Amino acid sequence: MLVIVAIAVIGILLLSASGNPEGPRQPIEFDHWQHVTKEGEEAPQLECTFCHEGVDKSSHATIPNITTCMGCHESTKTESPEVQKLAAYAERKEQPPWKRVYWLEPDANAYYTHKPHIRAGIDCVTCHGQIGQMHRVRREVNQTMGWCMDCHRARNVSIDCYVCHR
Repeated sequence: MLVIVAIAVIGILLLSASGNPEGPRQPIEFDHWQHVTKEGEEAPQLECTFCHEGVDKSSHATIPNITTCMGCHESTKTESPEVQKLAAYAERKEQPPWKRVYWLEPDANAYYTHKPHIRAGIDCVTCHGQIGQMHRVRREVNQTMGWCMDCHRARNVSIDCYVCHR
């Protein structure tokens, strides 16, 4: 019995470490499909860079500031429980504690910046999957060193170690 419990706990820890296949539960259940893909009167069809505005200017994509969200939701869908949670964060002048979905493992000892990839015209879905189709974002692309090198080779981009490892 103890072995079964230990195996179950290890399985849960591995699932937590690798990411929930449905994506992590966020403090506000933000629906990318609703904001990116859905068509209709209340569907803005936003570009990734509207909310993740730092992606083409800095080394990291930014998670939207609460003021960006409230720019629309001050008057849009205010009856929604999720928008009400958002408004409560804004009122307290706090940022929601979002959970990362994509990250580089610390032991990878790699440096990555979105800037040259965006400027080269690499579409976000190439590295992040069909996030615009997701109601809850999950890690869809397994970004391994081999995966990155295959992409660099396919685009005739340097695979010199120094490009990513500094």
